[in-house]
Amino acid sequence: MKLVGLTGGIGSGKTTVAKIWADLGAFVMDADQTAKTLMTTDPELIAGLKAAFGEAVYTSDGSLNRPYLAQEAFEKGRVEELNRLVHPAVYRETDRLIGVQREKGTPVFVKEAALLLKHGRPAMLDVVVLCEAGEAVRKARVQARDGHNEAHISQRMAQQKGLFEALDPQRDIIIENNGTREELHQKARAVWAELIS
Repeated sequence: MKLVGLTGGIGSGKTTVAKIWADLGAFVMDADQTAKTLMTTDPELIAGLKAAFGEAVYTSDGSLNRPYLAQEAFEKGRVEELNRLVHPAVYRETDRLIGVQREKGTPVFVKEAALLLKHGRPAMLDVVVLCEAGEAVRKARVQARDGHNEAHISQRMAQQKGLFEALDPQRDIIIENNGTREELHQKARAVWAELIS
């Protein structure tokens, strides 16, 4: 089984590429969604979050108090503390899912994550694919998809600025996505053919 990391900035097309590959037989793990799920299902992570951020991090029904956690982590500068708790749980779940998919005979395991390479290239990955698109194209896509105003989109893009430009030595394949959806499908299928060869 080939282990593939898929990354790219907001509006770059990485989620679309992941869906195409899933349709072709890949197992896709969305790292952000996995983290959100683990924050309400992983007992060790739940205990760590309560110890670090207080009991108020969860509501009375056991769901994550997202506004509270966002305020504590992002507004009070404790993001790294949050990441130190969440990332190990995501790594454990990644290892577990790889084992399950390997047993099933899945040809390609894809870990989709915007911040996949923030702390260097994970040694477990065989291939890293970076989706790229021009800033104006990405803004238009995100605005059409999410309905956010330009100021909000610009803020999100500014948070990611510089992150992907520094990844050149860490990526193996770039999918340029400045064209149509059909062009992206063609490029994604071409890269898939490389991945399974």
